[in-house]
Amino acid sequence: MSYTLQPGQKAISFRLPATDGKEYSLSDFDEYPYLVVFFTCNHCPYVIGSDEVTRATAEKFRDKGVAFAGINSNSEHTYEEDSFPNMVNRMKEHNFPWKYLYDRDQTVVKAYGGLKTPHFFVFNRARELVYTGRGVDSPRDTSRMTVNDLDRALDELTSGRKISVPVTNPIGCNIKWEGRDAKWMPPEACDLV
Repeated sequence: MSYTLQPGQKAISFRLPATDGKEYSLSDFDEYPYLVVFFTCNHCPYVIGSDEVTRATAEKFRDKGVAFAGINSNSEHTYEEDSFPNMVNRMKEHNFPWKYLYDRDQTVVKAYGGLKTPHFFVFNRARELVYTGRGVDSPRDTSRMTVNDLDRALDELTSGRKISVPVTNPIGCNIKWEGRDAKWMPPEACDLV
């Protein structure tokens, strides 16, 4: 069995606190035909470098029924910038068009098999995974990007077309696991392709 959720598998339930003071579960997104769950954080240069492209993608597909849920699973003990209060501050500063959720005990990132920040998981109406991997091919410096895989997957999904590339390797910083060295990854977490 693969470490990371694979195309065709169902979205895994969660219930997490968000920066807006509420808690959200998977079912809170039921009104949206499509859902993007992505693992992100506050400090990672790959996240910071590509957040505005992710924002543009979220805004582009909002009217086509796509909701975005960003989840920070990083240990605040590795990078204090990733603490929940700093998540709240970052959302106040940037007003991103997604719910920003905190996976303090890291159960959700383990369930999904999130490898990096950012790492995207795109689900269809039946909440089956149709795409997982990177957002773009140069997230740290989007002026050099040549491919926006997330945009392509959402365009295909919302147009009723087959997803041409359902899996890519996420590009970014690894998840910061509680009690581990900053560069540690679970031994079973291998490259996707």
